[in-house]
Amino acid sequence: MSNEEVKVHDLGFVKLLDVMGNDEEVENAARISYGEGTRKTSATRNLIRYLMRHKHTSPFEMCEIKFHLKLPIFVMRQLVRHRTANLNEYSGRYSVMSDDFYFPKGKNLKPQSSTNKQGREEGELGNDTGEIEFEIFRIFDGAKNAYHNLLNWNLSRELARIVLPVSNYTEVIWKTDLHNFFNFVKLRGDSHAQQEIQDFAHVMYHLVKPHFPLCCEAFEDYIRDAVTFSKKEMEIIKDNLNNIVATDRLSGREETEFLEKLK
Repeated sequence: MSNEEVKVHDLGFVKLLDVMGNDEEVENAARISYGEGTRKTSATRNLIRYLMRHKHTSPFEMCEIKFHLKLPIFVMRQLVRHRTANLNEYSGRYSVMSDDFYFPKGKNLKPQSSTNKQGREEGELGNDTGEIEFEIFRIFDGAKNAYHNLLNWNLSRELARIVLPVSNYTEVIWKTDLHNFFNFVKLRGDSHAQQEIQDFAHVMYHLVKPHFPLCCEAFEDYIRDAVTFSKKEMEIIKDNLNNIVATDRLSGREETEFLEKLK
């Protein structure tokens, strides 16, 4: 493993530290449930796709991934919402905090969404972006100077840090299993997530995918790029379908399961 450091935004990064397992380990974990007799019945890819399609998650939990991340505190807060992961963060009590801040500029400055209370939207800001950038910089500069002044006055590090904004960068070691990593990517890589956490999720997934190509293919087909329908939505679909013919894009088993869903 190269431990390549991939830059995210201006000052952040993602580094894949360690991977335990691969596609074959997921297969082996699944086959222990069924015994030796199943090994000749299907290839690795088919079994992994079956597991993903039917939400048999425990074989994917046997593989683990560990990252080193540098990211703004407000992005890290979204990371810790995934409580199935293990995390250790840079200590602002023990060490001096970084002088690095996440600073969105220009086209990255968006107005509040008119339809979503927790998001942004495309469009023009009422104020000049230069004026907004100056105000953000003024706050960052003041917070940094205040923090170091407090340290110079011998205020404890654990108290001095209270003047720093959530745009301040922190560093974490983050470890999770493959199943819960896929759940993280599904949620945080989605277009409805905040753009900054999307950017980290996409880089993390890009680094993991070469280690689990078959698992990632199945994840994309059945989870990430798939949708679910409510009971009423399914009734509408059934009412409007005539002479369903499964295409050759589905395998025999997938075709059978597809038609079963429409009954």
